[in-house]
Amino acid sequence: MHIRIGTRSSRLAVWQAEHIQTLLQAGGLTSELVLIDTKGDQVLDRSLSKIGSKGVFTQELEDQLRLGSIDIAVHSAKDLPSSLPEGLGIIAFTERELVNDVLVSRDKSLSLTNSREFTIGTSSTRRVAMLKHFSPHVTTVDMRGNLQTRLRKLDEGQCDALLLAYAGVHRMGYDEFIVEHLPIADFTPAVGQGTIAIEAAETLDIEKVNAIRQLTNHTLTEACLLAERAFLARLEGGCSIPSFALAQWTDEQTIRLTGGLVSLDGSQLLRENFTGTPDEAPQLGHELAESLLARGGDILLADIRSQL
Repeated sequence: MHIRIGTRSSRLAVWQAEHIQTLLQAGGLTSELVLIDTKGDQVLDRSLSKIGSKGVFTQELEDQLRLGSIDIAVHSAKDLPSSLPEGLGIIAFTERELVNDVLVSRDKSLSLTNSREFTIGTSSTRRVAMLKHFSPHVTTVDMRGNLQTRLRKLDEGQCDALLLAYAGVHRMGYDEFIVEHLPIADFTPAVGQGTIAIEAAETLDIEKVNAIRQLTNHTLTEACLLAERAFLARLEGGCSIPSFALAQWTDEQTIRLTGGLVSLDGSQLLRENFTGTPDEAPQLGHELAESLLARGGDILLADIRSQL
């Protein structure tokens, strides 16, 4: 059985696709990578909210799925829109990496825990809004591009530090530049952060689907992602909406889902926790979103969208 794997061409995206290749190879499947540039890779002079957040890193891969020129598309799960185009679906989630946001810098003395003023580069509206809420003493600048490009901009002095997902920094071997792990109790990550998602067309041969799923899907992670993505879908959120959600397993073998919204200026932050069984994961996400919307999240969302 041979699998054609579609992926973005950045070093991190290729690393993720090669990781999937390794898992498939362990089960006796052969595969090849098909490199595809997305709109998000091509347009680097504008923020994600200005170029349209829905499918900015996925649309071109999804076009190839529909055409049948690739069997699967490999994504960072946090890049996937809350709802997928008709005829496409996620068939697997890999085991989750550490989910924290991390501060990356050459200056080991930098920290968000003191009042020192410095500049942080990030392209995430969620991270900007959370920094304004928890660390208003820092300044942010928009920082687009792959990890290597951002590190070059850091070295050029365009910022003092970067705020990134630990998973990408770790996978690229840049752990030595991590100066601080941000606590998830405050800086709760984006939906899907830390895991890889595999997308396929519903027309893909069922034997291929079953084989890929058996070799790559991590059941415990999948249950968490179903809850998180149901939350995001109810909010109709995307990369430009400063929402956050993280589902984690408890000692009682239930899922605890924390999710919320933060205003663009950081002045308002709504956060709630819901707990349920794995079978209730999608319902859990939906109910948490409904609760937030009823508490004023609907007005907050409308205000956010009017400013983007």
